[in-house]
Amino acid sequence: MQFESLFVMLIVGILAGWLSGRIMAGRGFGLIGNIIVGIVGAFLAGLIFPALGFAVGGGFIASVIHATIGAVILLFLIGLVRKA
Repeated sequence: MQFESLFVMLIVGILAGWLSGRIMAGRGFGLIGNIIVGIVGAFLAGLIFPALGFAVGGGFIASVIHATIGAVILLFLIGLVRKA
């Protein structure tokens, strides 16, 4: 993996974490926690969604949407585990 692609993936994860914090209001971990969840969600979405055949498209905006979906799912799952 090249440095540029890693850097873009981090930027996408940061945006996805911020967006997922806005979408899942009340279930987040604050700004920094949501950014970390967004980065992890972006990596997980990059691994899981192509295996399931789910694709949003190409480009930066599509990557942000893809990662945001992954981060929202991750925030939802973490919220379920925290309640248990």
